[in-house]
Amino acid sequence: MTVVTENEVTEVLAKVIVPDQNNNVIALGLISGIVVKDGMVHITVETTQERATAMEEVRKECEKLAGNMPGVLNATAVLTEEREVPRADENPVPKLDLTEDERRLKAEGVSTIIAVASGKGGVGKSTTSVNIALALSRLGKKVGIMDADIYGPSIPRMMGISGQPRSEDGSTLIPMENYDVKCMSMGFMVPEEEPTIWRGPMVMSALEQMLRDVEWAPLDILIVDMPPGTGDAQLTMAQGTELAGAIIVSTPQDIALLDARKGLNMFRQVEVPIIGIIENMSYYICPKCGDEAHIFDNGGAKETAEKYGCTFLGEIPLDKEIRTTSDAGRPIVVSKTSSPHAKAYMNIAAKIIDEIGQIMP
Repeated sequence: MTVVTENEVTEVLAKVIVPDQNNNVIALGLISGIVVKDGMVHITVETTQERATAMEEVRKECEKLAGNMPGVLNATAVLTEEREVPRADENPVPKLDLTEDERRLKAEGVSTIIAVASGKGGVGKSTTSVNIALALSRLGKKVGIMDADIYGPSIPRMMGISGQPRSEDGSTLIPMENYDVKCMSMGFMVPEEEPTIWRGPMVMSALEQMLRDVEWAPLDILIVDMPPGTGDAQLTMAQGTELAGAIIVSTPQDIALLDARKGLNMFRQVEVPIIGIIENMSYYICPKCGDEAHIFDNGGAKETAEKYGCTFLGEIPLDKEIRTTSDAGRPIVVSKTSSPHAKAYMNIAAKIIDEIGQIMP
């Protein structure tokens, strides 16, 4: 297979002329990023809000020329505007100035997109995302899971999937699949122990590609495992994607709940409904004596749900089996279906379906 380089992509892009400036995008310094990895090419084209419409044809031409290069499996070009960093006293969740059509990026053939988020890392969000996706599938839904954590993709290992997605037409990727759930992750493109060192625009490009250029259809529900925190990637996904709603995952202790509330408020400020809150690592049952211990406190997520008028979806215990089955690529919902932990995820999935029915028209 031909291996394409960044320099070769740059040479090709020098053929793309900006009509009203009579020069090419390279000479004009409009290409702010090119990432080439395993046949995937991501291109970032700088523009301004006023010129975004006029630059759309330039973006398409960049994508077309790069996509036709030998050795390129798929190419994505995105327009981006350089934004000033807001001051500390400004609104921490600024609204993007987008038209309704630009805001509603949605995967073709997907009925409902749900974000699973947390205000901080280490609360078991990805484990929760995977088990919820599998539980929804067991309840008869056609389900996919998109790993939006570009820097720390863990979904491939938890889903027990290896290898790379293929493309039959050179432009659309066929998602990987296991346990009847479709899956896409940057972890399929990058070796597990290799860091992804990308700037923000390239992360946005990858997220858009995984949503727009993957053959998800037909799906009832696409679970998006969001990266932890409330930064630019989370904000862009929340504002730029047609989300039916968001699920907040937190552990019971105050410091985790503080960050969870930040995530909850971020979604509310961009008018994404909150489907509910899950308390993970809620309690621990001693395997020897059967006593219940609240290592991280207990009930904080339920109190937060009540305070913010959200649905409390349920509690998941702190248990070694949940961790070991996820690490082994055989999550507890499919490997130990009769366990109380699997039943807890199933109950939460049933509540999610009910909540979606109330939110969606």
